[in-house]
Amino acid sequence: MAIIEIERVSKVYATGSVTALSEISFDIAEGEFVTLLGPSGCGKSTLLMMIAGLEHPTSGAVRFRGQPVTKAGRERYVVFQEPSLFPWRTVLRNVTIGLEAEMGRKADDEACRYLDLVGLSGFENAYPQHLSGGMKQRAALARGLSMQSDVLLMDEPFSALDAQTRDTLQLELLNIWEKARRTIVFVTHSIEEAIFLSQRIIVLSSRPGTIRDQLTVSEPTPRQYEFRTTPEFGKMKTYLYRQLSA
Repeated sequence: MAIIEIERVSKVYATGSVTALSEISFDIAEGEFVTLLGPSGCGKSTLLMMIAGLEHPTSGAVRFRGQPVTKAGRERYVVFQEPSLFPWRTVLRNVTIGLEAEMGRKADDEACRYLDLVGLSGFENAYPQHLSGGMKQRAALARGLSMQSDVLLMDEPFSALDAQTRDTLQLELLNIWEKARRTIVFVTHSIEEAIFLSQRIIVLSSRPGTIRDQLTVSEPTPRQYEFRTTPEFGKMKTYLYRQLSA
């Protein structure tokens, strides 16, 4: 059964002069890793925000577990390009912020479990300004995992990082997904990132965004960096490049 359903979704901005998305339809299964791939300005981040409940379609419907998405909810957690950490709170307190009211003292234990999962054990008492960009993204991811969100919505979370850190976090994200098995919807304009991370890639056209194609990545998980050097990876990269250039 689909956890997310997108049915004939279109988005026209208030002036009526800009159509961001047109007649988008697809489903996402529970536990699936799906990437929205497309050129800048094609509406992929807008679509992600609709799933989050932070944007609303002009027409069509977005459903979560069969119910229309009308507002944001903790079951659909967004990891933004810039980590949304509170600078006056430690890493631990940033992660516990969504747990404190309902879990009390046990919130610390839960937060530490996920900080360990993302490789931040030992940094519980550090403040965000003392962390690298990659460590900040790890902390933001730990917060989403600790809140027991059913879906992680990731809006180009690695695009501002250097290449080595980006490669490392891609591997970490796949390892975390293997262990936690949350549904992930990931936005990127990087063809290589989309292939390496995804089970399925939704390819969007330039604005107005429509679905140009859907590509299944059959490489089993957990994946290793060497997957990027295989003929299969090269064929998918060439195919997707042509799709985006058409």
